Amino acid sequence: MSTISQRVHLVLLTAWTVLWFAVVQPHGGFSWHYLRFGGQLLYAGSGRADGGLNLYAHHPELQMGPVSFLTAGLFNPFPEPVGQFLAAAVMSLLGLLILVVVGRSAAWHLLGTGTNHQRLRQRVLVAGLAFIPMWIEVAVRFGHLDDVLALFFTALAVRALTLGNPAATGIFLALAMDSKPTALAFLPLLLALPRGQWLRAGLWCTALIALAWLPFLLSDPQSLTAARFTIPNQPASALHWLGVDNPRTPPWDRPAQAAMGLALGCLAVWRGRWPAVVLLGANARIALDPSVYTYYTASVLLGTLLWDVIGQRALVPWWSWIGLTTLYGAVFAVPGDAARGLIRLAFVIVSTAYVLFWPVRDRRRRATRAPAPAIVN
Repeated sequence: MSTISQRVHLVLLTAWTVLWFAVVQPHGGFSWHYLRFGGQLLYAGSGRADGGLNLYAHHPELQMGPVSFLTAGLFNPFPEPVGQFLAAAVMSLLGLLILVVVGRSAAWHLLGTGTNHQRLRQRVLVAGLAFIPMWIEVAVRFGHLDDVLALFFTALAVRALTLGNPAATGIFLALAMDSKPTALAFLPLLLALPRGQWLRAGLWCTALIALAWLPFLLSDPQSLTAARFTIPNQPASALHWLGVDNPRTPPWDRPAQAAMGLALGCLAVWRGRWPAVVLLGANARIALDPSVYTYYTASVLLGTLLWDVIGQRALVPWWSWIGLTTLYGAVFAVPGDAARGLIRLAFVIVSTAYVLFWPVRDRRRRATRAPAPAIVN
């Protein structure tokens, strides 16, 4: 495709991002104070009794990873409104970078399969138009830097996976979990590497996770109490629709989310459908989480983006738009908590069954290849 078309492709996605940013930013930053406060505590070190490595022991409500607080603290020297605006702008930019990374990952992964790269670029564009509104939701409206970093590092892990780089794959997955623990569900991506690379990738991943979390546990074992923090069980959640009527998070719920996500991801890799791992991990969260925050859908949309662009050949990325309309649109268009909970659960069941069992065309890569043309420059 010509250079002008590549530029137009990126200009369209950038303009779409700027538009959503302009609409949402004046009323954004709903949860940014958690990141700002956590960053202040972490950088305070021993200067505060509840700061530094004592952060999680004293503030279990801060459910973000240490990498997120380290990053958030970089914006604290600015006045709070300025820091929030700059953080929102940077997080929005990371959404565009994810589209570039996913496009290039797909181009490399599918090289030699007869894939039409112009059509591939179109899939990235159309899926990106669905992805960006939900990215702005998590990045700007809520200001959840932890989710933003976890998803960004996961996209980089996918890029490293397609390049066959086990160390980078393990490092980026570790950084995703060090940003937000729920990224544990994406760990089966390691198994998509050749078997001989599992150990190297696993060692890098384990080492960086230990480096980030062990200092807190060794400093104060009460840091583990953060893992038992609970939130209200919302009537519109899929969990509530399944009959779990506990007023707050049941004690088995978080382990069940992780186990479900890991099991589905491993099944996807075993079935040769590793591009579905992120969607399945996000589905586990949607199915079993007691809350229904709209920013959860950003994880699903990254999953559908990877599936639509890498996992199947369909010109129209249907799953990205189905995810957007059912999980986000239903919040505004469907009355009744029970109905919304049923829709959330139905999306999880149908999309999970589809990516795991629906026949897809074989798109295996040839053994030897030249560098792939870029999807977005």
